[in-house]
Amino acid sequence: MQWTLVVPLKPLARAKSRLSDTAADGLRPGLALAFAQDTVAAALACPSVKDVAVVTDDVLAGRELGALGAHIVPGEPGGGLNAALSHGAAAVRSARTDAPVAALNADLPALRPLELARVLDRAAHFPRAFLPDAAALGTTLLAAAPGHALRPAFGEDSRARHRASGARELDPDGVDSVRQDVDTGDDLRAALALGVGPRTAAAARLLAAELRPWTPRPQPVRPARLRPRTSPPGPVG
Repeated sequence: MQWTLVVPLKPLARAKSRLSDTAADGLRPGLALAFAQDTVAAALACPSVKDVAVVTDDVLAGRELGALGAHIVPGEPGGGLNAALSHGAAAVRSARTDAPVAALNADLPALRPLELARVLDRAAHFPRAFLPDAAALGTTLLAAAPGHALRPAFGEDSRARHRASGARELDPDGVDSVRQDVDTGDDLRAALALGVGPRTAAAARLLAAELRPWTPRPQPVRPARLRPRTSPPGPVG
């Protein structure tokens, strides 16, 4: 089964706000774009993926991700994440009514194509299926077979909500790269430990250089100035 992945991406200026404790505001848009670029590049290299549709209104992100081979679907303003995913899935199926579609997070910078294939191949056995994130609270992938609506329920506690919606929870071994999304500094460190794509690696080096603590130069040690010895006053008279 050849899947079309729907990848949502909010405007870069507003992306990854929870990284504020790790990255300066000026660096966060670049990190968010690097995450998305490495995610899309790995997804397009996956043997189970036919194509990738990125739902975004960000001009820079659209240009850069389109250059990688993704189709860019303009978002619907004000709808939020789940509305963007439903909109993207509808756009895909307006062209290919029998397309299996899967929503994939845009912040999976350590994504491995063969691990993604393992997840998608497992998802193909169910009408709807999802993969929990590394924290076991959220969701990184939600899949819908042909003839079944995606019905995304991303957001807080999305693992529980997708399970309650009837989607099958997947638990394949050896797919850590598909689970490791990046919302916090700890998430970024975990992704770096797995091994990230080249754009995220470059952005992380820039971040490390920006946050390197300032160390004052050691001052030369000056010898203590010796006071001249004075003789005690003599007897008076």
